[in-house]
Amino acid sequence: NGDICIQPCSPSFHGETSFVCEDRKWQMFTDACASLDVQSLFQAIRHIHCTPQHCTSCLDVAVAAFSFCSLIFSNLFSSLQRISEPDFSCIIPDILSSPAIPGNIADIVELLKRISLLLSENVNRGKMQSYSRIANHILNSSIISNWAFVKDRNASSILLDSVNLFAGKLLLRNGSESVQEHFISTKGYSIHKNTSGKSFDFSMEFSNTGNITAHVVIPEEELLKLPTTSKAISIAFPTLGAIIETNRLDPVFVNGMVLSVSLPEELRHILLTFEKVNKLENVKAQCVGWHSTERRWDNRACKMKSDNISSVVCICKHHSRTFKSFSILMSPTMLRNAVLDYITRVGLGLSIFSLVLCLIIEAVVWPHVTKTEITYMRHFCLVNIATSLLIADVLFILAAIVHNTALNYRLCVAATFFLHFFYLALFFWMFTLGLLILYGLLLIFFKITRSVFIATAFSIGYGCPLVISVLTVAITEPKNGYLRSGACWLNWYETKALLAFVVPALSIIVVNVVVVVVVVVKTGRSSVGEGCKSQDLSNMIRISKNVALLTPLLGLTWGFGLATIVDSRSLAFHVTFALLNTFQGFFILLFGTLLDRKVL
Repeated sequence: NGDICIQPCSPSFHGETSFVCEDRKWQMFTDACASLDVQSLFQAIRHIHCTPQHCTSCLDVAVAAFSFCSLIFSNLFSSLQRISEPDFSCIIPDILSSPAIPGNIADIVELLKRISLLLSENVNRGKMQSYSRIANHILNSSIISNWAFVKDRNASSILLDSVNLFAGKLLLRNGSESVQEHFISTKGYSIHKNTSGKSFDFSMEFSNTGNITAHVVIPEEELLKLPTTSKAISIAFPTLGAIIETNRLDPVFVNGMVLSVSLPEELRHILLTFEKVNKLENVKAQCVGWHSTERRWDNRACKMKSDNISSVVCICKHHSRTFKSFSILMSPTMLRNAVLDYITRVGLGLSIFSLVLCLIIEAVVWPHVTKTEITYMRHFCLVNIATSLLIADVLFILAAIVHNTALNYRLCVAATFFLHFFYLALFFWMFTLGLLILYGLLLIFFKITRSVFIATAFSIGYGCPLVISVLTVAITEPKNGYLRSGACWLNWYETKALLAFVVPALSIIVVNVVVVVVVVVKTGRSSVGEGCKSQDLSNMIRISKNVALLTPLLGLTWGFGLATIVDSRSLAFHVTFALLNTFQGFFILLFGTLLDRKVL
């Protein structure tokens, strides 16, 4: 029991099928056999621009290098505009003619994700129709059971995120837009404070037995909060709930549509009315929202307003884009909490101000505090620690702004790369300082020249972080697994890219804890054998000062990040981590510069 057997696919497919042994029988576990080639389809969209009236398929054009498409338009401007924008419609025949087997489902989800991330500019009605037709192919009620064998268990959640991102860019003609397929429907309206109330009404086919309905209502009192004309987009999925269930062990089932709503930040509450699929009296209803970061149903997102045998009305909170909590750097989970946001804002603001002041003070006093080799090395490390942390903290704020406003994938990747690099540089410079302290304490008669120290310090402080950062993006980005959902930071659930920061950071913290222990032992030896209580007290004060000085300089408080990894949903752990580390810049100024008591 539990053994896995992997077999190759038939000659006309690529991939493999895995089976698991259960009760002395082989049961299919995952099926990655596919007939589609995601890379070819995506490259066809990006580089071959033609219309379906003139080309049967973008892939045909890609293969036939000497074929030409004759594009005739009414004027030159419209011609150039059409050529410059990728056309998804010309890959639809290839996708719709492919069987909706698990391997192809996974490939289509990946294709839609790439389109949403990289080709979601100027989403007009035509693009939305093409996108919806592709998604509709794998949302069909007749192939729901195939989703159970898709290799990536989060594929349905990735599909939901991708559709939300793409549909959120939909351009509205004349104040409204509607794109309808059998198993996905998208509607958008322009809304403003003078609107008397706006509703989205959906009636869609659920199965062969008939249709189900759903309604989205934006209350009038909410619309009064809008300062300018905005847009609201709603998407209905009659089968997505059942698809999500295929890979979950929850003892519940989705008894209606899944509704997704994209609203302006000013709006907070909406009313959702769901018609029940199962209308039995003993079926208990619960209003929930999908937590896209943790890939689970969240009963805190909605609450029930009314419930009867045929329908239920839910009041749901619309999450505005909040400032990312500092604890996201170490935790797989991103918690939404006003206290965390406040701590992050205040802490980073004070930290950035303190670090700027620290560098100014260091520049002014540099000739006076670097007269000996050892003090030069110490302050050299301190300046680089402060510089790395200052740049990293600024980038943390910029990364949040990039994700919240631009939602530009390439900018998000760039912000994440440099954020990863400079926070790693912070740790490796703290590691260098730890080694320098050991050198000063243990290797008293071994002298190191300034040039050798600078070369070694730069290699450790910036060379190691550069190698780790480059390898991380090079390995995970081709699979679109570099970024996490909902933030410009390293992925956890798909590729575990976050480990490329957590493992080096925690390893350096362990080494620096050893350094502090050595300092405590060394500074405590002077009073051994002496019976004077005042001497013992003085020694304890000296030890405490050394620990207090070294804790922020060596980043020991970051070790509490381990708690946010072990229990990523504990608000107490996240708050404690944010409190200890967002103010690190202030403590570096206080203990590293203003209270400069030389430990070495």
